[in-house]
Amino acid sequence: MADLDPHKSTQDESGEQDERYLNIAEMMIGTTMMFVGFLNIFLSISGGFEMGGAMPMILYFAGVAVWAHAVIKAPTLRYVVMGVGIVMALAFFHYGEVLFWHKITVFWATVLIVVFFMFRSPAKS
Repeated sequence: MADLDPHKSTQDESGEQDERYLNIAEMMIGTTMMFVGFLNIFLSISGGFEMGGAMPMILYFAGVAVWAHAVIKAPTLRYVVMGVGIVMALAFFHYGEVLFWHKITVFWATVLIVVFFMFRSPAKS
């Protein structure tokens, strides 16, 4: 027998709407955190000065984790990316120093990720 509750469908739609808003907010916050961290990393590479501690790297990798939670649909890949981002942020927090090769690696990895998403056709929903 069919469920005769008229409010059930509106509750499901409102839950999906809330989840969509949360994903958009997470995507915006994660992208902003990655951008601010990457900007400090890029300026320290190109300007030749040292960063003020490991905070830009922590901010970058925390942003990666937040962004991955909102954007990546496949659960296995999502949690792997989130785990790597969190472990990297905790590693830089623990050691407290960033070497030049760390900055170069993050820079080129970010460039490759951006290039990948630039040439990838959008998924049809």
